[in-house]
Amino acid sequence: MKQWDEFFFKKFTLRDVIFLGFCATFMIITRSGLRLHLNIPGHAMFFTMFFFILASGCVPKMWAATLVGLVAGCLAVLLGIGKEGPLMLLKFILPGFLVDCCRAIFPRMATNYIACAVVGIIGSASRFLTVLIADALVGMEWAVIMDHAIFSSLMGMIFGALGALMVPLVIRRLEAHKLLHRDVSD
Repeated sequence: MKQWDEFFFKKFTLRDVIFLGFCATFMIITRSGLRLHLNIPGHAMFFTMFFFILASGCVPKMWAATLVGLVAGCLAVLLGIGKEGPLMLLKFILPGFLVDCCRAIFPRMATNYIACAVVGIIGSASRFLTVLIADALVGMEWAVIMDHAIFSSLMGMIFGALGALMVPLVIRRLEAHKLLHRDVSD
């Protein structure tokens, strides 16, 4: 069990856990408190991808974004945000997992604009699966399900990329003011 602990959860410090909780909480606050009725699907991915990539960039440990997704998903289910019910867990955990996978491939992604945009697009693409499952459970026709899932995920990918482009600015400002000490060697 100790080997599993060290490999997957390389000793998160209290500071790390507080920051991850901050990201998860603010993800839910922006999702519910700033409910903009733009009638544009996917606009919630703007802040969602911002906080996932920010968490991954500020706490450079494996599973940081996935833990943010787990906490945010649990909060969303408990607070009754969205109409998906327990499927909200998947809606938050899957993009976080994809962000962690991208961070494993490119550890300094949070300081690179192009990498952040690509990760924002990849993480937001997971919206396709969650929309597909939710619409299928409701009993919609397959053609309508596919149209809705494709359009929602494309719009989410655009907003996710835009939200992700803000992360390098924030990380550089935190580093400039010596508020962030990152060791990417984990």
